[in-house]
Amino acid sequence: MAADPILTTAQRAFLAPARRAVLATIAPDGRPRLVPICFVLDDVDPVLYSALDDKPKQTNEPRQLARVQDVLRDSRVAILVDRWDEDWSRLAWLRCHGTASLMDPRDELTGLHVQAVEALRAKYAPYRSHDLAGRPLIRIELERATSWGSLDPA
Repeated sequence: MAADPILTTAQRAFLAPARRAVLATIAPDGRPRLVPICFVLDDVDPVLYSALDDKPKQTNEPRQLARVQDVLRDSRVAILVDRWDEDWSRLAWLRCHGTASLMDPRDELTGLHVQAVEALRAKYAPYRSHDLAGRPLIRIELERATSWGSLDPA
């Protein structure tokens, strides 16, 4: 396996098992819009996939979600994963900047949507009963990563 050009080995090891991240998109007024997300990291490439699941939201149509509208208008995004601990020597964070796009299963020809859904269901048990296969996913191609603190496992 070739070395990841964006994530160091320690950053990848910190990011992949994380249970949530905070996604930052750019709202129409230019302000950051933050939302916690569930995600999976591709096994090889510096790419994240985040579900637009069917738990209750302000709209049932995933393409109308504010974060999706933000991505469709301006694909620049950032994600933040952090670890908090009362022992401040354990504090750490990883911030990644990237380009987001919408993966619509109706347009998918490569099978990546199916693979991402399977990975999301393997990582998050509640997703096994969600209709992820028929819903779009957010795909984030990571372009730059910055980290601070000890990324070593807890």
